[in-house]
Amino acid sequence: MSQSDPGVENFGLANGHTLLRHWHDPSLKGTLQHRWMKEKKNVMPEIGWSQLRHRWTPGFEDILEIGTNNRWYDLSILLQACVHWFELVFRWVFIPWLQRELDAYRDRINNTAKRADRNKVLPHGVPNHMYEAPEDFGVLDFKIKVDPAAIAYVRNLYAPPDHEVFELVPKDFAKLATEFYTQIGNPLITRTNHLNNLHRIPAQLDEQWGYSLTMARDDYEDDLALIPNLTPLHNGSEVVGPNGYYYMGGVNNGLGLNDEQSSQLDAMMDRDDPLPEGEMELGPVKGLHYVHVWKMLEMR
Repeated sequence: MSQSDPGVENFGLANGHTLLRHWHDPSLKGTLQHRWMKEKKNVMPEIGWSQLRHRWTPGFEDILEIGTNNRWYDLSILLQACVHWFELVFRWVFIPWLQRELDAYRDRINNTAKRADRNKVLPHGVPNHMYEAPEDFGVLDFKIKVDPAAIAYVRNLYAPPDHEVFELVPKDFAKLATEFYTQIGNPLITRTNHLNNLHRIPAQLDEQWGYSLTMARDDYEDDLALIPNLTPLHNGSEVVGPNGYYYMGGVNNGLGLNDEQSSQLDAMMDRDDPLPEGEMELGPVKGLHYVHVWKMLEMR
């Protein structure tokens, strides 16, 4: 189940995920397979974003500020309404490097266990380990094996690879920059050499692109409508459950665990080793992720 804050910028996410779910489970057709998290309910993604902003972003802001303080590049150029030749160099050098750094951050988070919290009943461990073997952590496996053909279909429908928005720089500029980069030995961009590579601009780039392009920044904005005539999941975001809680997950089309799944969890509990002395039994965990809070609280 995907979720997001309300807003047209998330219609593509909602549409894509909905079509993928319909593809793999025809019984879901006619339903929107996405949760609109209103009134600050999009908690976990917001926590992840906040941690990224506080842990990862400041260091890279400091790195970029070095170039500003030394006047190696002019931020006023980067903020102009048109795309200047220097911004193209900036995009070509910095964005792929920052993407690699973000990928490394993602891998570190997904392969590192968070500090255990005795006040929570969620499973604890390395996220990738829990994803690969949820039964080892006392939770059910709700993963759905996705057909690669479905991914290709949805991608081509809502994010076609040949769309202009995926062009980091114009193709002729990319060709020229690649030729120059090959001439200097294709050095791997790192935090220690990226600024040096940024202002090693050859004369031919300056001659050909030393003017403002007429490419407006909003040329790539497309209006995307939500798939019409879809009904929301059962127990929507404002439907309170029998014990005063509401379920925000997507298991069984929003109904939560069925009797068979509850029995599987009970069997897991029977196989569990005794708790260490002094530990408190909090009840079985009803899912691999936080959206199953309603069911978890029922068991307490």
